Amino acid sequence: MSEQVSSEKIHLPKTSESEDLKKIRHTTSHVMAMAVQKLFPKAQVTIGPWIENGFYYDFDTPDAFSDKDLKTIKKEMIKIINRKLPVTREEVTREDAKARISAQNEPYKLEILEGLVEPITLYHLGDQWWDLCAGPHVENTGDLDPKAIELESVAGAYWRGDETKAQLQRIYGTAWQTSEQLDEYKRRKEEALRRDHRKIGKEMGLFIFSDLVGPGLPLWTPKGTLLRSILEDYLKKEQTKRGYLPVVTPHIARVDLFKQSGHWQKYSEDMFPMMAESQEEKEKEIGFVMKPMNCPFHIQIYKSDLRSYRELPMRLAEFGTVYRYEQSGELGGLTRVRGFTVDDSHLFITPEQLDEEFFNVVELTLSVFKSLQLSNFRARLSFRDPANPSKYLGSDEAWEKAQNAIRNGVTKLEMPNFEGIGEAAFYGPKLDFIFQDALEREWQLGTVQVDYQLPDRFDLEYVAEDGTRKRPVMLHRAPFGSLERLIGILIEEYAGDFPTWLAPVQIRLLPVGDDFVQFAKDTAAKMQLLGIRAEVDLGGDRLGKLIRNAEKDKIPVMAVVGAKEIESNSLSIRTRAEGELGSLEIATVIDRLVNANNTNGNF
Repeated sequence: MSEQVSSEKIHLPKTSESEDLKKIRHTTSHVMAMAVQKLFPKAQVTIGPWIENGFYYDFDTPDAFSDKDLKTIKKEMIKIINRKLPVTREEVTREDAKARISAQNEPYKLEILEGLVEPITLYHLGDQWWDLCAGPHVENTGDLDPKAIELESVAGAYWRGDETKAQLQRIYGTAWQTSEQLDEYKRRKEEALRRDHRKIGKEMGLFIFSDLVGPGLPLWTPKGTLLRSILEDYLKKEQTKRGYLPVVTPHIARVDLFKQSGHWQKYSEDMFPMMAESQEEKEKEIGFVMKPMNCPFHIQIYKSDLRSYRELPMRLAEFGTVYRYEQSGELGGLTRVRGFTVDDSHLFITPEQLDEEFFNVVELTLSVFKSLQLSNFRARLSFRDPANPSKYLGSDEAWEKAQNAIRNGVTKLEMPNFEGIGEAAFYGPKLDFIFQDALEREWQLGTVQVDYQLPDRFDLEYVAEDGTRKRPVMLHRAPFGSLERLIGILIEEYAGDFPTWLAPVQIRLLPVGDDFVQFAKDTAAKMQLLGIRAEVDLGGDRLGKLIRNAEKDKIPVMAVVGAKEIESNSLSIRTRAEGELGSLEIATVIDRLVNANNTNGNF
């Protein structure tokens, strides 16, 4: 892949791996809040946690903070740090905490106090500022390095994330152990902005968002739709080789379907509200909902006939669009949306077929990742949390069988893995593929789930070889996961420089004058007949600008067409990956492009 982040760079310790960073960031957030309240006495504090790569604090203040204010606050923070104030912990009674907060006229702290269990702990910076807090913190403000701290931005935030409550001012910052780590973080942040799929997607004309349509609902342009189709066609071809059967299901269904599956009971907070014809139907929960999952629909197809063991495994596959009512603050480009397409498949199998089918599904997923050049991933064994049994359906025995099947499969495949307790679906454990991108951010892509619960809830059966009726096991799988998230990740991983087989436009012909346009059009037409995505630049600009425009649009292959090329029936080829390749016969160019499509490769 192009322009990978160098492995020679300074290592940034992950928040989850570094207790020292948690303490630094948490303490820095308190130092910032102390500085804010000194400079802006009317500001009331709310919450100020450490987060990945930094921290934030929310304030209720009559005036919005400006970039200039951030610089002033930073200067005040440096003064506090240099005073080397001790950071001390104090346990108090609820009554004592309430009295102290009331004396400060901090209503948000009072509300926070109501939700705390004893012992109530306070953290003090010297004897001048304190806040309700569970820690952890450094021992002294002098333990913070002012050169490793940066105040980054100001944003609006609703109290408790509720749009009906007060809007607050949130200051984001970052803090590290050393200034070198801060510099590397800034470099990575700049690289992330350069690779941002929202920016590149707009520049390449792949997708848009519309306020009239609504947040989290992308609109795909012709080029973006081409990219989706290329990925879909690739996976459909691979699935057909492996005996998958295509199906199509509706976007909505009766609530009863999801009551039987358990989604309505366990997942309704993430579903769009029910549509009912009357208030009475709404109260009785008789209506329709937009589907959050495809599995109950595939189950209905399986159950439409009595199946024989000879028909199993039955592998039903669909690129099905599902809908999740994500909170607006959690949406982010293509990686977190409200409507997305899943390369969903559900396998109905006998218990004896489980190990082999699980292995085959993982093999397909690994094959997909290899074709997409996604190699930096590990497997998460997403198991249920025994401490929260009400979150899940089914018996302990069924869960153990399902979880052991995943353990055995991962052991057999010798995959790097780790356990994620509490990450299971409510109906079964999962093997999730966690991918680390070029900026060392982690994303969940493909998933395989072992399910004994839904076959029970829908009373699924097959006729066994001995004539008895038995219960099948279900495998849920999606190698891509969300097609939207996958495309967002691929845009950033490649920085928009897709390999030739994936590029929405594979070759652009650049006629250097009007006399050569028709030859370029005829050549592009020949290529299009062979499935090559070719286009002609009809802008009439000078050659230098034609090339610059193609480079800007990240076209993998550029072909100059002039008198010499027409005379020799050739094209002067330039690629983004290798630069000038010189004159190639048209037949050679076509062969190389067709080969790229057939092998999931480059020109």
